[in-house]
Formats: sequence, structure tokens, C-alpha cells
Amino acid sequence: MTSDPRITQVLQKIVPADQQVRESAWKKMNSLIKPPGSLGRLEECAVQYVSARGDLNAKVQKPSLLTFAGDHGIAEEGVSITSQDVTTLMVKCMSMGGAGINVLTRHEGMIHHVVDVGMAQPCPFKNIIHRRVANGTRNFTKGPAMTETQCADAIVAGMEETQKLIDAGSTLVGTGEMGIGNTTPSAALYSVYLQLTPEKVCGCGTGVSSEVIRKKVQVVKKGIEVNQDLIAKGPFETLQSVGGLEIAAITGMILQAASQKVPVLVDGYISSAAAVAAIRMNPAVLDYCFFSHLSGDLGHGQAMAALGIKPLLDLGMRLGEGTGAALACNLVEASVKILAEMMTFEQAGIIL
Repeated sequence: MTSDPRITQVLQKIVPADQQVRESAWKKMNSLIKPPGSLGRLEECAVQYVSARGDLNAKVQKPSLLTFAGDHGIAEEGVSITSQDVTTLMVKCMSMGGAGINVLTRHEGMIHHVVDVGMAQPCPFKNIIHRRVANGTRNFTKGPAMTETQCADAIVAGMEETQKLIDAGSTLVGTGEMGIGNTTPSAALYSVYLQLTPEKVCGCGTGVSSEVIRKKVQVVKKGIEVNQDLIAKGPFETLQSVGGLEIAAITGMILQAASQKVPVLVDGYISSAAAVAAIRMNPAVLDYCFFSHLSGDLGHGQAMAALGIKPLLDLGMRLGEGTGAALACNLVEASVKILAEMMTFEQAGIIL
């Protein structure tokens, strides 16, 4: 584990969600004017949210989402259907408000920012937060994707940008990413953290062929083998070895939010890999994570099963950017309003 005090101090602040609030929330939920459990997972969402906040009366305020952008040296291994130029083009589109994540965050009324934490090409676009740590990662089949300092700086970038949202009043934050080739480092992280074979977690990404999937499997195996000595040191070193700058930033985002008792809407395949990294650094992080949707990338299902998690939505989506997290925002907000605004049997004058 890194000795960087910026990270260790945050890790030390993360504690499990408030069990007393959890118990009170379930007691209140079961007193509402409905059959117990009849609102299904909405009930679970509400209880998780208020216990994470440590306040039975907690509300969702100023929900926000950060899309972190970064490029990957592993792309040179031919594990993606497009070139890294597409990262830059998509970030440009996001800066203009025309990407899928822009549409959905506007629809949900979420604050949304795009953060360049490690793109390979210049990013001269308006409306972009510049936190670039490096011009992409290195090819992890030839050594660690990042230096220790780069990985730590990317995590801290995520932490600091998240704290800005929290300081501005956000009580619910969502994760998003943009980076061609980033399903391959995500698969490598799943394989190490969850002890799953690369064959189980390497999926189609944005739509690659079965031949490319086989290549991804071999690339992940080689990357883990080449970096085994560093990986064996712990979860931070694993992230440094086979992760990505935007994945590290999302890890930092989740850690910071959890340290401030702010729940996180975790997007799909890539963001979930960052969440697993954060959970491995401090298991209490799990209490603060809403896994928003099951990615259409089959490897995500394997990873979620290994964690014992059933994501909130299953729409066959695999775009990334934070789109699933944006959609799940409404569910969490609705669940909290149910707990806060629905009458109890006693208030309704109904005696059973």
C-alpha cells in the first residue's frame, strides 16, 4: 500500500455506515403504508443512503457526476476497435454538451464535469477540468502502467475534485470515464482483486470481435505475469501495475466520498473495477457504493457475482461515460423521498 499521506489519511477516515440509523430506517420503512417489502429494492436503496449519510432524515442534494478521461498504453496491443484519437474526439463532444452523458445528466438535473486526468493528446477544449498526471499510461505487458507517484497523483486528483463537489453541497456523486482500451486494465484488475480468470472477465467492451477478446485474455495474463512481484504487494500496487489513470482517479473519487459519508453511484464495467480497488483498500467503502447497472459486457456480471452484488438496473448498456450512474440517480432520489414523505399506518389512521 502507498505511504502517500494524502491517501492514507482518507483511508483512515472511512468507517462503516451507521448501523443504528440503518436499524431505525428499516423500522420506519416497515411502518409505511404498504405491505413490508412491496417496494422491493427501492426500500434497500433508501436504507443504504440514510445509513451511509448517518442521518435518518437525510435528503439527496445537488447530485453530481464526474467523467474522468485517460488513455492507455495497452491499446498498442490491439485490444480495441478504435484508436486513441477517439478519446480526444469524445471528450471534445462532451465539452460541447453533445455526448450521451451530457444528455442524461441534463435530464436528471445532475451537475456534471469532465476531468482530463491522463489523455494522450492535447485537450484544448472549453468546459474541461485539467488534472492531467501523464499523457496516458504505459503498456502494462512491459512493466507497470504507472509509477507509484503517477498512480497516487491520479487518486488524489479524483479525491480533490470530489471534495469540491461535496464542499458545494453534493450529497450523492456519480462516477464516469472515457478512455479507449480501458476495459482491458479493468479486466486485469478484476482478475487480480477477485481471483477470476481473465477468460471470465474479458468481454466485448465497445463491441470487439471474439478474436480480439482472445487477444485481450492473453494480454491480461501477460500483464499480470510481468507485474506479479509488484501486484503481490497490495491493492494500490495492483492498481499501479495494471490499472489506468482515469480508473485511479475514480478510485480516489470513491474513497473521498466514502470518507465524507457521501454515497456513490458507481457506473458500469470500468467504474466498478475502480470501486473494487477502493474496497480492497478499505472494505467499509462497500457501504457507500450503489452499483448502478449491469454492463452489457459479460465480464461485469462475473465481477458483480464475485462481489455478491446485484446492480440496480440491467439495460444491456455498455457505453460508459457515467450513463448508468446518471440513470440510477433517479432511483436513489425516489427511494429517499419514499422514506421521507410516505405516510405511516399510524399517520393514516389505519390500525392493523
